[in-house]
Amino acid sequence: MALVDPGFIEEVRQSDQFNASACLNCGVCSAVCPMGIELLPRKLFRYVLLGIREKVLENIDTIYSCLLCKMCEVNCPGGVHIAENVRYLRYYINKRVFKL
Repeated sequence: MALVDPGFIEEVRQSDQFNASACLNCGVCSAVCPMGIELLPRKLFRYVLLGIREKVLENIDTIYSCLLCKMCEVNCPGGVHIAENVRYLRYYINKRVFKL
């Protein structure tokens, strides 16, 4: 069972760089991903918006596997800035997990 981390939610909300609340959870992003990364971004962004930090951190390898090619972003009907969201998650992980 994963726990909601209110601090994580607050930190993400303060960022101008994370805009996944517009995600329609339609799956287009996963369908067009050249890496075939099913998790990104639909489930991953939902974990972030729900404050389930543990689930986000379980997927560090997936977050860093993204090519940031923006195929998903170009095809997103919700206009979510997917590549920027992934960059923000990498920044968060570097800062909070790896202490870089």
